[in-house]
Amino acid sequence: MTKLSRITPALLACALAACVGTGSSDKATTAAPGASPQTPAPSRADAGAQLPRYHWKLQDARASGGGRIDALFARDDKPLTLDFGDGRVSVRNACNGIGGSYTLEGDTLTFGPMMGTMMACADPRLTALDGAVTTRLTGKSQIAIAAGASPSLKIVLSNGDALTFAGEETAETKYGGPGKQAFLEVAPQRVACNHPLMPNHQCLSVREITYGDNGVKASTGRWHPLYEEIEGYSFQPGTRNVLRLKQFERKNVPADASRTVYVLDMVVESGG
Repeated sequence: MTKLSRITPALLACALAACVGTGSSDKATTAAPGASPQTPAPSRADAGAQLPRYHWKLQDARASGGGRIDALFARDDKPLTLDFGDGRVSVRNACNGIGGSYTLEGDTLTFGPMMGTMMACADPRLTALDGAVTTRLTGKSQIAIAAGASPSLKIVLSNGDALTFAGEETAETKYGGPGKQAFLEVAPQRVACNHPLMPNHQCLSVREITYGDNGVKASTGRWHPLYEEIEGYSFQPGTRNVLRLKQFERKNVPADASRTVYVLDMVVESGG
């Protein structure tokens, strides 16, 4: 059996707690320009409530002179995404994981020092993307949120750059609660399963894993088919994964769906 590549118990303990660090960066000193007059700035309560409800996916980025900031669009398939919550902002779909603190006062959003992982990027465009993000998400900026069925977020940075994001509901917003943490191991091959609406369906084969507070595996359940896909997870045949998930319960269950919903939070182990 091929041995799984794994994170250390100490790092797994951090994974159990969803740790995030802080670092240091230079602060911008230019005064922040005002928000766009076409989009009224929300009150602090509105913005504070709306920011954590969505994954904010970058749609447009313009320099103060009006030109498109191409460096922020290095990944056409995965737009740069911001997630806010508990005073922390995380950046997804760059080369490295990037995160830091933020505060919100009225329509003024202040980014604290950003910290990123130190993974080398094979594509030089991704290296440039990391730099383009960390040099911009610093200091004070002005924000405006347009609510509705298709929410948008506009951030005018201290250097005059304007970033526009489209909001996509988080799982917590979609399913109406914080969910529970769970760990599932996904087998490297799918298995035949009896789905009532999909003949000859191939399900993921999974088993539950529990860990102690120190990150050491405490128990392993039995293999069983999972009749619904894991949101955010792309299955690769021949690859075994241990996943940290958020588990939710649907209030209104469609005929072709399960009551329990799993949403990918982090890949803990991966191997053959």
